[in-house]
Amino acid sequence: MFDGESADAALERIDLWERSLARRAEQAQELARRTSEMTATARSRDGLVEVTVDAEGRVSSIHLDERTRQQSAETTSRTLMETVRAASSSLFKQLQEVTAETVGGDSETGRMLVAGLRRRLGEPDE
Repeated sequence: MFDGESADAALERIDLWERSLARRAEQAQELARRTSEMTATARSRDGLVEVTVDAEGRVSSIHLDERTRQQSAETTSRTLMETVRAASSSLFKQLQEVTAETVGGDSETGRMLVAGLRRRLGEPDE
């Protein structure tokens, strides 16, 4: 059915495919490991608000300086939301870098992951 060369070539293609799948699985595991405990922290320009977000983009801590009591609630609220967005943006950039370093930012997997992160974190399209 196969001559010697055709069977050897087919086996080589299968070996290459298996190695490629193993390499991609390792890259995906490395990406998951590196991002699982990732956080990002941002501080407002005036230094009164600090926000940390976890790897999922959820707010994990907020610190308000006592001086926020001297400003309106609206100002504090606006500053808080700006700082949450800054922390999320910082997280998105970190996740983009780790994705590029592990699975490749230009790979199909990398593009899909970054697009999903962009939606989840509310980042604007480039």
